[in-house]
Amino acid sequence: MPTKTKRPRTARIWIITFVVLIVAFYVVRVLTREKLPIRVAAASIQDLTKTESTNGKVEPAPQFNFAAHAPYPGTIKAVYVHAGQTVTAGQLLVAMDDTQAKARLAGALAALKGAQANYDAAMHGGTSSERITLQGNLKKAEIERDQAQQDLAALQKLEATGAASASEVSAAQERLAADSSAVQALKQQQTSGYGAPDIAHAKAALDDAQAGYAAAQQSLQQAVVHAPFAGTVYSLPVAPSDYVQQGDQLLSMADLKQLQVLAYFDEPEIGGLKVGQPATIAWDAHPNQRWHGKILRLPSTIVTYLTRNVGEVLISIEDNQGELLPETNVRVTVTVASESNVLVVPRDAVDFEQGAAYVYRVENGSLHRAPVTVGQLNLTDVQIVSGLKVGDVVATGTTNGQPLGDGQPVTIVQ
Repeated sequence: MPTKTKRPRTARIWIITFVVLIVAFYVVRVLTREKLPIRVAAASIQDLTKTESTNGKVEPAPQFNFAAHAPYPGTIKAVYVHAGQTVTAGQLLVAMDDTQAKARLAGALAALKGAQANYDAAMHGGTSSERITLQGNLKKAEIERDQAQQDLAALQKLEATGAASASEVSAAQERLAADSSAVQALKQQQTSGYGAPDIAHAKAALDDAQAGYAAAQQSLQQAVVHAPFAGTVYSLPVAPSDYVQQGDQLLSMADLKQLQVLAYFDEPEIGGLKVGQPATIAWDAHPNQRWHGKILRLPSTIVTYLTRNVGEVLISIEDNQGELLPETNVRVTVTVASESNVLVVPRDAVDFEQGAAYVYRVENGSLHRAPVTVGQLNLTDVQIVSGLKVGDVVATGTTNGQPLGDGQPVTIVQ
């Protein structure tokens, strides 16, 4: 009996000893566990602004941009301005030799007068001399018809007395019929004139002649270039005595206070852009200066720009005083979202799992995973809608590359 009682007690002692050892091991493990070195940040109230940046090129606003081109091949007669010069509306800028242009205008005028005369003739039954001849022939035919009618009447009276035969009366009737037909034909020719195809052909020739004369007039006018508005000549590729081909640029001018930017946004960034969003423009030539504007037009298609697929976004410039120049390359930053007085933490503090956001809040020297609801974000910060309060300290990462985990002891590295 004493032997049976001793064995259970021994077993219990061993079990208790084993449990104590496990607990001791766990306590020692916890007490001696290495603390993760972490960086932290405190949730705070800030203004959160989200921006998108890209490059762009300055260009004149279309209504304040003017480019003159050679209306015909020829020689530059005179240049009255220089590149960079400010000019007034109507000021003489460039003149081409217009000798040949004047000759072409004279030829076009002669062709127009001839086409007009042909059209008038078609509409009124012929030329003036043709109408006079036709009138004379009609008058002669009417006289012959009237005479034939009188002769017929006289023969009919003689036939009644037996002094004229029936054959003579019949011959007189045939003569009257023929003369009457001749009169009718001449009258019809006088009223109908030319046929519809002839009139249409004459009208087409007149239209062509009018277009040719207008083009010759325009070429002569464009040979002498005047400023259409006050502005600055920013391109002048010609000099006196230069020979230019038709279409070659003579000069470009613009009102340099009326510029805009064509900005090239990458395809993924276009979805956040809207007309009216504010923009800031920076130029390396004036690194400490900024210009401001807003989105005027969104892209209607995607184009290839160098090696990028981009949308071309038109940006206004509202405070340029002439410092920016056409064709300069600039940096454009558009504010796509702005929130005032919101709770924010660094983006590095927020992680996602299956679409749900969470942070590691630091409490009593260890990490505690906390679910959060996020709002707007930018490159550095994210808005916390719920899950944190002002002053909560969250981990933004470790300094040794180890992952964060719920319940891990930590030491904060400043």
